[in-house]
Amino acid sequence: MNAVCRFAIAAALMAAAAPAARAQQAQQPPATPPQQQRQKPEQKPEQKPEEAPKYEETVVVSASRTEEKLVNAPATMSVIGSQALESAPTQHFAELLRAVPGLNITQVSARDINITTRGATGTLATGQLALLDGRSLYQDFFGFVMWDFLPVNLGEIKQVEVIRGPASAVWGANALYGVVNVITKSPRETQGTTFTLGVGGFDRSTDTVDQAGGTLFYISGSHAQAVNDRWSYKISAGGYTQDALARPTGTIPCTRADVCGTTNPYPPFANTGTTQPKFDTRVDYDYPDGRKLSFAGGVSGTKGIMESGIGPFDINNGSVMGYGKVNYSQKGFRAAFFTNILDGDADNLLTRDVLGNPIRFTFKTKTFDFEASNVQSFQARHVVTYGGNLRYNKFDLSLAPLADSRTEGGAYIQDEIFLSKMFRWVVGGRLDRFDYLDSFVFSPRTTFMIKPEENQTFRVSYNRAYRSPSVVNNFLNVTIAEPIDLTPFAAVIPSLRGKTFPLAVGSVGNQHLKETTVDAFEVGYTGVINKHALISAAFYVNQTKNDILFTEDLTKRYNALNPPPGWIAAGLPVVLLTFIPGGLPAQFTYLNFGKTTQKGFELGVNSNVNDNVAAFANYSYQATPEPSGFALSELNLPPKNRFNAGFNFSRDRYLGDLSVSFTDSAFWQDVLDERYHGTTESYTLVNGGFGVKWAANRVTTSVKVFNLLNKQIQEHVFGDILKRQVVGELRVRF
Repeated sequence: MNAVCRFAIAAALMAAAAPAARAQQAQQPPATPPQQQRQKPEQKPEQKPEEAPKYEETVVVSASRTEEKLVNAPATMSVIGSQALESAPTQHFAELLRAVPGLNITQVSARDINITTRGATGTLATGQLALLDGRSLYQDFFGFVMWDFLPVNLGEIKQVEVIRGPASAVWGANALYGVVNVITKSPRETQGTTFTLGVGGFDRSTDTVDQAGGTLFYISGSHAQAVNDRWSYKISAGGYTQDALARPTGTIPCTRADVCGTTNPYPPFANTGTTQPKFDTRVDYDYPDGRKLSFAGGVSGTKGIMESGIGPFDINNGSVMGYGKVNYSQKGFRAAFFTNILDGDADNLLTRDVLGNPIRFTFKTKTFDFEASNVQSFQARHVVTYGGNLRYNKFDLSLAPLADSRTEGGAYIQDEIFLSKMFRWVVGGRLDRFDYLDSFVFSPRTTFMIKPEENQTFRVSYNRAYRSPSVVNNFLNVTIAEPIDLTPFAAVIPSLRGKTFPLAVGSVGNQHLKETTVDAFEVGYTGVINKHALISAAFYVNQTKNDILFTEDLTKRYNALNPPPGWIAAGLPVVLLTFIPGGLPAQFTYLNFGKTTQKGFELGVNSNVNDNVAAFANYSYQATPEPSGFALSELNLPPKNRFNAGFNFSRDRYLGDLSVSFTDSAFWQDVLDERYHGTTESYTLVNGGFGVKWAANRVTTSVKVFNLLNKQIQEHVFGDILKRQVVGELRVRF
């Protein structure tokens, strides 16, 4: 098969793949003792079979925005390698990240997943920064991540790096609780043509409703080639489609009678599935002197349900995000420019305006970001990393019509000081300025590291991170009609039986919001034992100030002195307002809430049992958050206990994996008012798969099973039901 045929096969497939490989663009440090420990990225001339991970050689780039060994990182990190990617039970990133200690996952629909580190997540997780080769995927208009806009196939990912804690000191705004950096392979690392096809089905019957199962289908392909010793390129595409998951029915469960009722039914609405096409391309040029220039661009589409504080939005077909990116690197220096362009619209499935029409949300955004960084060593004792970025956003949002544009920028510096062979001290900080905040924002970081051996590190650290208010936080402006049942008053006024009143409830932004900050204190350990096991442990205390929460403004509640518009005109006596249990709903808005303390600890081990088997186990504990100055009922409560364990094997032609995850019960209050607040039960999730390689390992057939025991799992009280899913997959490498 010649290059033209390979190119045609890859281009004919639907959807996504790989931008610029950040690890390949890290610095090539000068030969001083500290810098010798930061390894030059390897450029492979051709694709080779994946090897078992060598933990003492694992290199990360996310902790300090420069290459360093995992055991030397100044933050607690987890790395998901190629073997875990290959055996992922689904195409959702949720199932890749679920096994990371301290990472809380909610999948609320076929397309919508939310991720938060060391704290409760929700329908819109706003404190987790997601990157693709260092390019921010954060959606500034809502302050969250749409994971389906990652334009990559799993086979093109080199590794996923997770910072399990705040990281604004180097990554700036919105790295409030942690960072997920997806790092892709370069064209030279993926030479050849690949093709993947998956077909499967899943159960949709619940305890109360018996319905037919759903189906899913995905296809992807890529072609990469080194044209010569200077030019190389990669093109890839893919598509994913899945039917709607099952919706919960009956009464919304709640174990906290102080903040929610026990007789509120789930609202009926038509659930939808998802369709996600993707396309991506990249071209690299390698200079003779080691410099590198890389161009990347692509587009991703999505359709499906997006949950929000005012109910579920169904994102319509044609909603897409495109990007373009240019990277340049020369030894320790790196410069990059990217643009993200989003164009979409969605209809709310639950809330209506005062005319009875569904709330519609059209969103168009353009983001332009330029950044530069460098790393240098001084006096054989200092490794200094410094840089900055300038970001400009343009908005056109129907739910925030007064929002127009935003400009922000910042600079950081970090010094890793080699005090001795055993002791190191990392100190640094970042200063940011936003045109919509009153003053500069400072994010300091310091970590003291003790290294009794080269592959073991004890850390004591402090850092501060922040999240800026999103555009919707500041400028939301929408009025919804909430039907008030008047039947309870029919005993007094018989004509009210069976009637409802469309109460106009406003939801508005708050232009006086302050940024949310987290002061994070941590004691941690990372070590490689006998070259076969990676051990990690961490105890942390996170103190969040000025958290931005969507809540009722009780000062704007309707009452007898302030009746709702149209109440009297409808012939409803004002005296009725006195007898409505709990009163009428008030205006909703975003407010800063005082202080919340979140404590927890994490334990983990990853081990190469032998050349064919790798295993892992980890445990996370999160205490109940401790609010100061406001009620606990304003917060989602994370699961207290999480446990993950599993193994994968590969020997001769055979490969397989099995994993078990336990997640404790959790409480949710982030959708509308107390009628929709409630508790999810604890659950145990078992995933497994088995595959066989054929044709000299060029063809792999496998069966992957998600939720092997077919438990009825609900990860958010307003979210969909996850049942057993079985997928047959074919992978071919030409």
